[in-house]
Amino acid sequence: MNTFVLKLNQNQQSSLKNELKTSQINSSNTYVSFAAKKEDTTITIYTSGKVVFQGRQAKKWATTYGYSDENDDTKTKDSNQNLDLIGTDEVGNGSYFGGLAVVASFVTPNQHDFLRKLGVGDSKTLTDLKIRQLAPVLKEKITHQALLLSPKKYNQVVGEQKDYNAVSVKVALHNQAIFLLLQKGIKPEKIVIDAFTSPKNYQKYEKAEKNHFANPISLEEKAEGKYLAVAVSSIIARDMFLENLENLSQATGYHLPSGAGVKSDQVASQIIRAYGMTALEETAKLHFANTQKALKLSQE
Repeated sequence: MNTFVLKLNQNQQSSLKNELKTSQINSSNTYVSFAAKKEDTTITIYTSGKVVFQGRQAKKWATTYGYSDENDDTKTKDSNQNLDLIGTDEVGNGSYFGGLAVVASFVTPNQHDFLRKLGVGDSKTLTDLKIRQLAPVLKEKITHQALLLSPKKYNQVVGEQKDYNAVSVKVALHNQAIFLLLQKGIKPEKIVIDAFTSPKNYQKYEKAEKNHFANPISLEEKAEGKYLAVAVSSIIARDMFLENLENLSQATGYHLPSGAGVKSDQVASQIIRAYGMTALEETAKLHFANTQKALKLSQE
């Protein structure tokens, strides 16, 4: 989707509102002063003065109000970033051992240079060593909310005939992380979640949660590569997951691998032989197929 962001003065905003008054639409975002949809384009005016044009005719509308073709590629790429953003991501969902870490981070455009100089990017492209180096700095400098669901607690709430499944528990954690971050008084112009399910599914599960907020959310695939706020959350979450995995390894005396491959089956079977299922309940996500494989191996 084409997206362009401009900063307009009061006169320009008034002119735009007047031009689009017959196409005005409702917005539940408390930081939006006006929104309209025309010619397959959504125009959103924020209380900060920033105006976002999104859609097929976005460039046409943005050009009318001062957008220039100069450095077009760069501006279009950066337009997604040019907002005060909350971005969320989770780590540990695909790993048999270890907990599930979810982080929401608030990043403003004036922090972009600092983050880029640090080397912040998609955590999947960074080594674990680099992540462990970056995370403490990000935790200190960036306003964020981190949640870690331990394997023991995960097994208590996720599974057949329990309160959550593997998707709904992530919805609950993302929702709670954003809710708690908003309680700190920040005012995001956009909230982006690295998509792990469809918007329809997310909304269905989110309705069942106790805590809610008025700000709209956007679920976007590969959001780590689009938004620095999501990239920051991914790095902090990965660091939390790795630390949890290390602590559990020290507690059991076994090196617990990340992922859900054959190595995980083998280590799980060794833990069962040494300590029984109780230890596995405290270190692994039992609903994974690895559990049955490990039980079979432990009996050989």
